[in-house]
Amino acid sequence: MAEGDNNSVYQLAAETASLEEQLQGWGEVILMTDKVLRWERAWFPLALMSVVSFSFLMIYYLDPSVLSGVSCFVMFLCLADYLVPALAPRIFGSNKWTTEQQQRFHEICSNLVKSRRRIVGWWKRLFTLKEEKPKMYFMTMLFSLAVVAWIGQQVHNLFLTYLIVSFLLLFPGLNQHGIITKYVGMAKREINKLLKHKEKKNE
Repeated sequence: MAEGDNNSVYQLAAETASLEEQLQGWGEVILMTDKVLRWERAWFPLALMSVVSFSFLMIYYLDPSVLSGVSCFVMFLCLADYLVPALAPRIFGSNKWTTEQQQRFHEICSNLVKSRRRIVGWWKRLFTLKEEKPKMYFMTMLFSLAVVAWIGQQVHNLFLTYLIVSFLLLFPGLNQHGIITKYVGMAKREINKLLKHKEKKNE
């Protein structure tokens, strides 16, 4: 293994260990959330969507201003940050952690670090594209933002947010159970059929 690869592995391990230490108080909650998001039980998706739907219905009913909504959300995060580390060990019992649970917590932290690295990598590639191919960068950005603006104009903001949040929360379970792979494979086969059919017509 090259020295650069060794450094990358060591850096990944160090970042993962640091994140584990920071999230140690949230360990029990993270493990439970992971089980829910991966649909370890058949009723988890229904429960998840029920909570999300109820939350958005309350937002729709109360119709808070942007400032009030942001303030309440930040207030909720502050309360969770204060209460969860104190109450979670009493509720779940952190002294009962098994080796399997510790390993899963390590995997989750490692995946979070990798995801953060991917996001930073995409951000850097975007700026690299801006420097190397400014015309392509601006055309791509303008087109993408125009599409997003058009979608936002066609769909209600709250409903669009609901769809995005629902998809993000269901994605781990869909991926875990092979549903995404199944439908992506079906889409690829249909596209290949259309391309082959078009080639035959051209011949």
